[in-house]
Amino acid sequence: MKVLMVITSHDQLGNTGRKTGFWLEELAAPFYVFKDSGAEVTLASPKGGRPPLDPKSNEPEFRTELTLRFENDEDAEAQLDNTVRLDSVKQEDFDTVFYPGGHGPMWDLAEDQDSIKLIESFLAAGKPIGIVCHSTGALRHVKMPDGSLLVHGKEVTGFTNGEEEEVGLTKIVPFLVEDEMLKLGAIFSKKANWTPHVVSDGQLITGQNPHSSGPAANTLLAKLGEMGMARASTASRKIA
Repeated sequence: MKVLMVITSHDQLGNTGRKTGFWLEELAAPFYVFKDSGAEVTLASPKGGRPPLDPKSNEPEFRTELTLRFENDEDAEAQLDNTVRLDSVKQEDFDTVFYPGGHGPMWDLAEDQDSIKLIESFLAAGKPIGIVCHSTGALRHVKMPDGSLLVHGKEVTGFTNGEEEEVGLTKIVPFLVEDEMLKLGAIFSKKANWTPHVVSDGQLITGQNPHSSGPAANTLLAKLGEMGMARASTASRKIA
């Protein structure tokens, strides 16, 4: 099984002068869900190379067993140093795609045409996708093959207004994930702030916050198993 993980390249938190990027737990937790299941993981980002880490995500209170495992994993760190450029990847080479969050995606992945087209290509191929936290915002312009908005009428979750308010960034981010999804006609599902919460609707699997990233990855693997896609694609590659 081959899994693509798409990470932000954006490192500025609006006009605050503070740094942002991807949230470490949201990369590390799903990364090891996939790796420990035997999957081959490819990391990609809009600019390629080492993507920016949100420094706050590596403060002691946010470290987990898996973030520490990632930091001490030479192979994982080498992969992170050399993410492939997003414009060079094709859905035909992967069974699924997963988007970790962090505030960075709100500025780049939400508007990135390569990202939008990539997600649309996975949908058109009938493959499931996983997205967590602020990266749910990367769905705002994504359309289904019939031209309708992906999230319209879909049950989704992502970083909530309440969670954004708690971190004091409601006036800094370009849009609020919860409000944007509701504006686009999605059915926004949420639980109490910082509670793990995953929603699965058709091909789309979304997670609410950092603590939802590992569970979302597990849900995505289960979906692949239900669809028989990993086995089918592996078999087709062997035949080829």
